[in-house]
Amino acid sequence: MTQPEPSTLWSEYQKGQSFNNALGLYETVERNEDFFTGNQWRGVNAPDLDKPVVNVLSRVVRFCISTIMSDDIGVGLDSFDGGEAEKPVLDMLSDQFDKIMEQTAFKKKAREVIRNAAVDGDGCMHFYFDPSAPAVKSSVFQGTPGAIRAEILENTNIHFGNPQSADVQSQPYLLLVYRRLVKDVRSMAQHYGMDAEDIVPDEDDHRHGDAPEDGKVTVIRRYWKENGTVWFTEATRQALVRPATDTGYQKYPLAFFAWEKVKNQYHGQALVTAVIPNQIYINKLFAMAMQHVKMMAFPKVVYNKNLLPGGWDNRVGAAIGVPGDPAAAVAANFRAADMSNQVMELLNTMISYTRDTMGASDSVLGNVTPNNTSAIVATQKATTMPLELQKQDFYAFVEDSVRIWLDMMKQNYGVRPVHLADADSQRTEPFDFSKLEDMSLHLNVEIGAATYWSEVMQVQTLDALFQNGILTDAEVYLENLPKGVLTGRDELVRAIREQKAASQLMGGGVQ
Repeated sequence: MTQPEPSTLWSEYQKGQSFNNALGLYETVERNEDFFTGNQWRGVNAPDLDKPVVNVLSRVVRFCISTIMSDDIGVGLDSFDGGEAEKPVLDMLSDQFDKIMEQTAFKKKAREVIRNAAVDGDGCMHFYFDPSAPAVKSSVFQGTPGAIRAEILENTNIHFGNPQSADVQSQPYLLLVYRRLVKDVRSMAQHYGMDAEDIVPDEDDHRHGDAPEDGKVTVIRRYWKENGTVWFTEATRQALVRPATDTGYQKYPLAFFAWEKVKNQYHGQALVTAVIPNQIYINKLFAMAMQHVKMMAFPKVVYNKNLLPGGWDNRVGAAIGVPGDPAAAVAANFRAADMSNQVMELLNTMISYTRDTMGASDSVLGNVTPNNTSAIVATQKATTMPLELQKQDFYAFVEDSVRIWLDMMKQNYGVRPVHLADADSQRTEPFDFSKLEDMSLHLNVEIGAATYWSEVMQVQTLDALFQNGILTDAEVYLENLPKGVLTGRDELVRAIREQKAASQLMGGGVQ
């Protein structure tokens, strides 16, 4: 085991920052966040100009998030070996994955991952084991305490050891950067037997009159692989917070999703980056159109200043005295020429083209009259096809997460009560998750819509076989229904078996 020094972690962190600065990542993320949230005039010095925001980007990004997450996330497990003996374990693992999704709020956080990828370029989720979570209990057995947790990390706080590669698992090391309260970091360091005196606020966080423990300090968590397993340690710039610890994992507990992959770097290209100039032009054009209306849309009175030295009085019924001929005092009512229609036409065209290039036409956004439903559906499908690439990448992200969970379950779950269903019954019994290491499970993980539609097709096929008399055994029908389709399926199977046994017993007695 090699214990990296705090100075080593800090040096690696600075290298990661230098790489990000060379890409302009921090400025890009800040600008993209401003434009997505509607703060699109920040830094513009124009006090007399109205600053309208026609936020095309926000609506399109939300549409893309909804499209990618339109199918419910489901996890289907299958063994490449196809052994019947492994089926109860696979069903049990599927239940465990469903529980992890619920406990970690995975689906909600997955939407945030997609949002971060679309706006910032990358989305990242970090998994860790919380040993303080209460144990799973049954009527006769209490399992090992602890639970898998998930947290969202910003792409500016993730540094790859090899930034030219986007493959997470092949990295020599990973750095996760946090900003934490000094008092919390000191308490953590003392818990792990470390010296907490050198844990001080960052240089840019000194505030007059505040105690040192009230500030914040940058904490770096470093993951690396050694002797086939993943290790990690935590440190500040000057002090070690947590010593090197062997997790026992074979995979880094980090799932990464880039919106549009870029060659020779791990950061992706955000959806909004390329169209920000379009958004700026739309806002400017709208602002100038508004300014023209304010200045030129209302008629103006032009008068002879020599005959009206006191100025024009616009009060209702007010008398205005002039020297000389009153008819010569007022010249005319003046109105400027109307604004060219090309301005609004260009504005609408710019908005339409920007949405189209981002993959959101009027048809998919519902901005059309449904005169021809078939044509509208066809147009919607054709427009959303480019998002299939991001959807498949997101499914790969979920699959990576599932495999990480399995890796963590082997090491951290210990012995827990689980539901195991075999050919005869369903029972709750202790299961040692460390045995998964010896089972050599070669899993085929199916994610998303493919899992859902395969279940629907399986039910429809079973119904057709049963209705046509090809399949006549109700027990076989129920056993082949996908898991979760029918509540109380196992109880029905047991009842049918009991009826069969009773019928056979009665038939044997008659003979």
